This record gives sequence, C-alpha cells and structure tokens, in this order.
Amino acid sequence: MAVDPLIELSGVNKYYGELHVLQDVDLTVGRGEVVVVIGPSGSGKSTLCRTMNRLETIESGTISIDGQPLPEEGRALATLRAEVGMVFQSFNLFAHKTVLANVSLAQTKVRGRKKDEADKRSRELLERVGLEDQADKLPAQLSGGQQQRVAIARALAMDPKVMLFDEPTSALDPEMINEVLEVMQQLARDGMTMVVVTHEMGFARSAANRVVFMADGRIVEDRTPEGFFTAPESDRAKDFLSKILKH
Repeated sequence: MAVDPLIELSGVNKYYGELHVLQDVDLTVGRGEVVVVIGPSGSGKSTLCRTMNRLETIESGTISIDGQPLPEEGRALATLRAEVGMVFQSFNLFAHKTVLANVSLAQTKVRGRKKDEADKRSRELLERVGLEDQADKLPAQLSGGQQQRVAIARALAMDPKVMLFDEPTSALDPEMINEVLEVMQQLARDGMTMVVVTHEMGFARSAANRVVFMADGRIVEDRTPEGFFTAPESDRAKDFLSKILKH
C-alpha cells in the first residue's frame, strides 16, 4: 500500500544515560493517518512521540516531517513546532490569560497574524471543540476536560500538518475523558494526521488506522486495530492485552 508519508523515523536510537529507551525504531505515518501508540509503562511511547517535534533529541537515526529532516534549533525549529501540534498530559495553559488569549497567542507570535484575525480563528476553533461560550474565562474556571479541549484548539490554531497527543486524557477524571476523546475522534474523521499515545483502548480500536505496540523501547507490532486486538502476534502484546482487557 502506497502511503504518502508525512512522518518518517528510520533507525532511531535514544538513550537516557545507560538506559536505551528507543532501540532502532522505524515508523512511517502517512498523511491523514491516525496512529495510536500503546504499550506498558516505560516502553518508550512518550519518548517516541516527543522526538517527533524534537522535544527529545536522538542519538542516531533520522526523523523527517513532510520530507524535511527535523531542524536542530533556532527559527527553523520554532516553525517546525508550529507544523507539529502537540497536546500533553498537562494542559500548559497560561493561567493569567483568558481562554481566547491562550488560543490566539502563538498565532500572533509565530504565525504573525493580526490580533483580530487570530481571535476570529480562535473563536472558530473554540466552537469546534464545544467551548465557544467559555472564551472570556480563565483556565482555572474550567474543568480539566475543558482545559484539555482548549489546549487542542490552541494546537489546531497553528494549522499543523500533524497533531501529536501524549497521553492527553491520563490526568483527567473518568467523566471528562470522553469529551476530549470525542474531539479527537472528530479530528480523525476530518482527516487530521495524528499520532496518539494513550491508554484508552476504545479510542485505539475505533479511531486508529494503525496500532503501534511498543515494549522495551522497540516497536513489537504495527497493525490494524482489528488485527491487533483480536489476534495479537507477540507474547508481549498478548500479555499486555490480557492484563488490560480483563477489567
């Protein structure tokens, strides 16, 4: 199958001191694909996600986004980070700025939009994540689920080519998880290229084109959700699934 590759990792290695956290990782994410990365804690999932916009540097191998190798630093890196939206476990919103200002800020600073143009775009995106009526509030006045949806709107405001999600719901109370996953499901349906590190197997099953299962810093399986969840091939995956699907 010929994919139009948007992200390509080849032979990627990453160490923390002696610890070899990413071991010869090869991964291609096609344009418009939703790739969900799952695996036990400490398997390298979050590190993998964070190398894709150079929040983590690598020791060897290559990573390219849309045919361009990741820049080392400086202005080119800031530009890259605008093209690669990132949503973290913590929301990282500016506490003293309104929701609207949080979503508009990087548009004016990085994309160079005028304030009224940025605010107009921000309101459209807040509407898209179901929060148009919260624009003038401060983050502390919102629930965790609402704050995470603001963070998604903020990343989308840069018109990224790809969105990276690093365990976006793991800090949320159970009743807030779905409101965030619904926004992500909608993005997936709209054709956004997404790499999602998550423990939410229902999301992996329903929204992913591919499930990448990691263990001990390696990609052990890279398959369709259907294939992975119904007939995992590796003992590591069988063991992992038996532990989480029992509950």
